[in-house]
Formats: sequence, structure tokens, C-alpha cells
Amino acid sequence: MLVLEAKLYGKEPQFQALDGAIRTAIFVRNSCLRYWMDNKGTTRNDLYKYCKVLSDNPEFPWAKKLNSQARQASAERAWSAIARFFDNCKKQVPGKKGYPKFKKQQTRASVEYKVTGWKLSSDRKSICFTDGFGAGQFKLKGTRDLNFYQLEQINRVRVVRRSDGYYAQFLVNVKRVIDREPTKKTVGIDVGLAYFYTDSDGNTVENPRYLRKSEKRLKRAQRRVSKKVKGSKNRRKAINRLGRKHLKVQRQRKDFAVKATRCVVMSNDFVAMEHLQVRNMVKNRHLAKSISDAAWGEFRRWVEYFGQVFGVVTVAVPPQYTSQECSNCGAMG
Repeated sequence: MLVLEAKLYGKEPQFQALDGAIRTAIFVRNSCLRYWMDNKGTTRNDLYKYCKVLSDNPEFPWAKKLNSQARQASAERAWSAIARFFDNCKKQVPGKKGYPKFKKQQTRASVEYKVTGWKLSSDRKSICFTDGFGAGQFKLKGTRDLNFYQLEQINRVRVVRRSDGYYAQFLVNVKRVIDREPTKKTVGIDVGLAYFYTDSDGNTVENPRYLRKSEKRLKRAQRRVSKKVKGSKNRRKAINRLGRKHLKVQRQRKDFAVKATRCVVMSNDFVAMEHLQVRNMVKNRHLAKSISDAAWGEFRRWVEYFGQVFGVVTVAVPPQYTSQECSNCGAMG
């Protein structure tokens, strides 16, 4: 599955209509979650049927405006959270099992359409949403790769709301495989805080520490939010500015992880790295911010992704006893 993203450009009433669709998608998800809590033995098909009940209920006229397949996609999100909770219980995952929670109206939210409710123009430069909210046609900017795929290959379209605008994500049903010349090299990766990672050849990569570098600006923006009156327009503007600064840090981390992992994977035929339990490690309040800033989990996900794309074997090794001091020479091995 390949995800292509483009920014949406339109008028303010159109974005208000998209907000209505996003709020309705969250409403359907939370309603399905409540239905599961109140009815023992609920299955995924029961949630699909409950979406029809919500749309026919005169108390919720907005639910019928949302495309029927978009309502099903919201029910699938609720079921994914439920299934993940049951899976963690069966595997006896230590700590919290991730009991499903209701989703709030956050800045970052989305609504997902399947094969209906949207129409892409023939030149792939605009998209029109055709459900009951009447958002209409938007210009697409940010990717030209849509021209290489047929409409039948696009399984879903997800509209994501971020601090700097609205984006359309196209989920394309295609397997990405890129041929490359074998290098006959192997490498082991050891991530850390002093250096972002150190490989088995002794090469090191500096830790960019994007959050630490932006900490002063983030704190200043946070103080401005706290000084605004709750519910006011100025507070919403201050929250938006704060969200944009956090979004910049997030994008810097992703850009660094993509470039670093692509370089590692393309230079080797076998990559081994530590399988770290980052969720447990961030419980240490002294190191939590530095560990989160390093984004080890995202680095590992991109290593595995590019490993599949370029046909490189990637292995996650348990970190226990991987670094021990030799009793004879004192060297670390």
C-alpha cells in the first residue's frame, strides 16, 4: 500500500463543511465504541449495522449527511481499537492493555472515504467531495505521482486536518519494489542519545535534537496560549500557532529519519538493529523527552519499510547482553 499526500486549497465555507464531516466521523466512531461497551458480544458486522441505525435516527440528522462508506470506515476504526485491546490481552502485554477510549475533537483529526463520496478530476489536479456536507471541489498541490496510477488502484481517500491546513491522503493499492545492485555488506545499528546511532563499523551520526532546539519557541507559544481567554478567537489562533511549531518539529524528525534510513538500507544487504521497548523507556521522566526527541520507533519503522522496498533483510535484535565488557581486555563487544 502506497500513501500519496496533497494539500487541499479551497474557500472557508468548504473547509467548514470538511470540519462537519470530520466531526461526524468522530461521532460515529465514539457511538460505535459506546455500543460495544453496552452490548456484550458485539462483532464488527454489528457495528456496520449500527451505522445504519445512526443515520436513520432523527436525533442525529448530521449522521446521514456523511457518506455511508465513510461511516463504515469510522466503525472500522472503532473496531481496530477494540481488536488491538483484545490482542494485547491475549498476548499478555505488560502494563496497560490499551482499553479503547473516546476520541476528542482534536486539531489533528480525519475522515476516511472508500471508493464513493469523492471524485478525482481527469488531470489529477483537483478532487470533489460529493457527500451530504457539500464541501465541493478542492485544488490539489504537493504530489504529481497520482498521474501514474489508475482510479481503480485508489482504495481510499483520507482527509486529514492539521494546524497548517487540510490534506488529502490517497491510499494506492500497489506494491513498491525498487531494484538495486547488491553491496555484499552487513551492518548493525545501535541507537543512542549521545549519537543518534552508531553502526558496527564505528561510524556515528549526530543526534539532531529538533525538540531541544525548538524548546524556547515552543514554551513561548505555550505561555501565549495560557494567557488567552478560554473559548476566545485569540486563544484558538494561539493554539494554531503552537500546533504549527510542533508540526514543524514532527516533520523535521520524519525527514531526518527517512534520509538516514534510506542511506543505511541502500548501502547494505543486511541490517540488524535493537528491538527497543520505547513505550517502557519513556516512563523514565529524566530521559523521556530526550528519547521522544530521538524518535527511535520511527527510525525502526522506516528501516523496515525501506528494507521491503529495496529487498534488504532487516532484523530487530533484543538489546539484552548486546553490549558487554570483555573480562580480558575490557573492550565493549
